[in-house]
Amino acid sequence: MAHGSGAEGGSLRIRAVPAADEPSGRGRRSFRERRRNRHGRGLRGEILPAVLPASRTRAERFEDWVFDAAERLQDLNGSRLDGVEYAVEEIPPGLEQILVERGRVPQGKYTPGGAGRAPRITIYRRVVETEAGARTELQDLVHDIVVEYTALMLGVAPETLDPYYRGY
Repeated sequence: MAHGSGAEGGSLRIRAVPAADEPSGRGRRSFRERRRNRHGRGLRGEILPAVLPASRTRAERFEDWVFDAAERLQDLNGSRLDGVEYAVEEIPPGLEQILVERGRVPQGKYTPGGAGRAPRITIYRRVVETEAGARTELQDLVHDIVVEYTALMLGVAPETLDPYYRGY
């Protein structure tokens, strides 16, 4: 590196000078090209293919469990559940206020349909994950919560919707 003082009032000027053993800047690849295509083997691929279970995030697995439970209920109950929407949200709205008031945090919410809207059951992922002890318990808890809110919507006991409720 060469440093010099220009004639225009002492401003500093810096320029890169290749060392004697380095090739000239001509024909050299940029850092990004060297980093992304090392040894000419091509760009790196995915670490895990999408078909492996480990490639799914926790949120995606949770959504899968909710929709699997909903499909099971649809298979068992048929047309009674046509048009029902199932959704997953991270946390319930107003969570801070619920915690300040020391109230029980809801695991989900049922919103009745009307005016062109379908009935909707929303499950709160972070609340349910916090309440479950282990991953195996989490899947069972998700199933039970989906059954409970669906039973609430239909006005029936959860055991009548799914015979494996609380023992999936």
